[in-house]
This record gives sequence, C-alpha cells and structure tokens, in this order.
Amino acid sequence: MTAPLLVPAAVRGSARPARRIVSWGFGPTALRLFALGLALMIPAWIDRRAVLVMFVWDAVVLAACAIELARMPKAGDLTVQRSWQETLALGVPASVTIEVESGGSLPVTLWAADYVPAALSAELTELKIELAPGATALATYTLVPRQRGDAALDLVAVRYRGPWQLIERWAIASLPQTVRVYPDLREAQQHTLAVIRARQIAMEKRRAHAFGLGRDFESLREFEPGDELRDVCWTATARRGRLVTKIYQPERSQTVWILIDTGRLMRARAGGRTRLDRAANAAFALAEVATTAGDRVALLAYGRRGQRHVPASRGAAHLRALLELLATVQPESADADHAGAAALLMTMQKRRALVVWLTDVAETAAVPEVIESATRMLPRHVVLLAAMQDRELSALARAVPAQSTDMYRVVAAQEVLERRATLLLQLRQRGAFALELGPEELTAAVIDGYLNVKERNLV
Repeated sequence: MTAPLLVPAAVRGSARPARRIVSWGFGPTALRLFALGLALMIPAWIDRRAVLVMFVWDAVVLAACAIELARMPKAGDLTVQRSWQETLALGVPASVTIEVESGGSLPVTLWAADYVPAALSAELTELKIELAPGATALATYTLVPRQRGDAALDLVAVRYRGPWQLIERWAIASLPQTVRVYPDLREAQQHTLAVIRARQIAMEKRRAHAFGLGRDFESLREFEPGDELRDVCWTATARRGRLVTKIYQPERSQTVWILIDTGRLMRARAGGRTRLDRAANAAFALAEVATTAGDRVALLAYGRRGQRHVPASRGAAHLRALLELLATVQPESADADHAGAAALLMTMQKRRALVVWLTDVAETAAVPEVIESATRMLPRHVVLLAAMQDRELSALARAVPAQSTDMYRVVAAQEVLERRATLLLQLRQRGAFALELGPEELTAAVIDGYLNVKERNLV
C-alpha cells in the first residue's frame, strides 16, 4: 500500500454568478473616485457649477466602470479546480491547491475561499491569485484535519477585480467532493525499527529451528529424555519398534486479532484527540508490523449498537481495508458490548490467536464486563489488553489536598486507580498481558507487546 492511493482526487468545475440578479459591485478605486466627486458638493454651496462638474465626474467614473465590467471575464469564463497534495490524516498538515483558469481578455486579481467543514479546518483561508488573460494560476493553503472519517466539501467562493480595481465580480464554483481523513499514518512509519526487529526475529527462528516451541510439523527423530509424550508419533513407533517423536518448528504465520472498543469511554480526549483516535493509530501501526512479520491480521470494532470487522488476511489490499475501517469508525454514547464482541470473536476464530484488545476499564461495583470477557478468552487465545490511563484522574490522586473537601476527592481518585490496578493484576495472574498506559504511549507499547509474544512463541 502506498500513500498516493489515498490522496483524494482533484475536482474541477466551471464557476457561476454568486447571485441571480446582480453579481458585481464597485471596487475600492471606484468608491474612492465617487467619494472624491461628492467632495465637490462643498464648493457647490458657493458656485452651482460645481454640481455640473460633479455629475460629469461621476459620469466619467461610471463609463470607466462600464468599460472594465464589459472587459472583465464573466463567471462562466472561470474554471476552478481543487486538488490535494497528500493523504489526509488526523492532526497532520495537508496542502490543498486551488487552481483557476481564465477565459477572459483582461487580467484580474482574484481571491478564492474554499469552504471546508470544521472537521478539516477551524479557519477559512482566502487565497489571492494574480490571473492573466487566458492563463491558469494557482495558490495553496494548508489545513490540519481535526476528526477522522468522511468530510463533505462543495463550494469555492471567488471574487475578482480588474486592473483598475473599479469593479468587483462575485462567483461560486460547485466542486462537490467527499474526502476521508485517516488515522495518523506517521505513527506507523515511526515504528520501522520495530518491523526490522520483527523480521530479524523470524529469521533467527528459521535459522535456529527452535524445536518443540511451535506446532508446525517439521520431521521425526528418535525419542530422547525430556521429550513430551504427547509428541510421540505412535504409527512411526510401531513401524520402527522404538519410540519416535515429532519435531515441530515455530509457526511462520499466526493470526492477530485487534479488538477496538468504540464505546462511551473511548470518547474522552487527551492531547486534542479521543482515545479512539489513539487506538486507531495503534491498531494500524500494529497491523503493518504484524503483516510485515508474516502474520494474518483481523480487526473487530465494536460498540453497543453494532460491530464491524475485517477478516484475517495479509497483503497491501488487506491493509487498505483495515485502514478504511479505522478511518470511519466513530465512538458511541453508550457503553460497548464487550461480552458480545468476545463471543463473536470466539465464534469466528477457532484456532489459537493473539488478541490485542484496545479498550478502557469502566469503574463499576462489580467486575467490569471487559475483564470478564477477556478472562473467558484466555483458555483458547493469548490476550493482550491495553487500557488507557486517565491523566486527570492520576494527577488528582497525586495531588496534596488543600482542604477537607479536596481530601475526599483525592481519596476517591486513589481508590479508583487502586481498583483498576487490582483488576489488571488479576488478569495478568490468569495469563493475560494487561497494560495500563498513557494514550500517547499506546502504539509503542502495543507493538512491543506483540513482538514479545512473537519472541516467546506463545501463540
């Protein structure tokens, strides 16, 4: 998969008048000249001939305006194009180019404003373009996407003046387009070293032939002290008259399931991004690393109302499918159905796999559903559960209370954190890998956990 495949297509269209009746007005030069003509009203109190001079002056100005208006390109003479230079990714600056082609015979100074939704930019940028007759000119502005998913764009507003600045015309170009904002792809690129390390691990395993650690059959040999009885090949033993054991090599292709919680808790923001944004970044980075290491990756995003998943596979087309899902998944207002997601995964994945669960632990009187669901999967799968810390809660727990009311809040925060730590510890004691870390640390920690599982050949 290469980034150019994700760059939105350019959109081109002809402009039209911004208003049905009058789509032009007087420019700054004309207004100044008319103001100068009005100044002749002062001497008109003394000499009435000044009024005649004023009318003649205004007539000349109007004639000049009419000439410029007639020579200026009409709205239909302008063609506008919007083109994109980079893939749109959350929080990553992207360049947008507005190109205008003139079919008129007069040079104009043009200002173009692309009306982008708030999800793409918090500001409206007006671009100034000097446009020669029959020529094409362009200008570029930068936006920083603030939300993953699809965003709809349409109108580009244009206003332009002739060389004398007497007349200003107004036009709009309809360039309807839906663009998609993806997770921050830079996080995946920043973990190139992790990919190299994963390749080295695979090469070392193939070179060392770590017998007995995997479950892929390789060969037979005579039974030796320390071999497990379950590995004895009884048919070969019967033929040879002595114990023969099976030799296994580490599995070269394993399945990695990424579970992403899209429930209420994932709406919380940290550093300008939601926890779900952080989880999407980590999920794609992990998918790239795992695919490069030869593993098959599946993805399940679940909330309360629905579930979306991409079956296990590998390759560039599969990574693209994962990325499209991660770009469009949005947090819900209700708690996620963890039990339903776990049951669905257990149904779809019968063989042992690594399950990387990106979620958070709700504060409840009973054991949270996500902890119970992860525990039920442990007999069959390797579970790596990554819960994101609440930075504000951690800061409150460390605070020194200034008065008695503050003390209760601090103690309550400490109790919440202690309970979370206890729940995650219990999950570790049952065999899971349970992490609690800051949102900005999620990607590196998840990839490191995956590589740790690969090194130890636990799947």
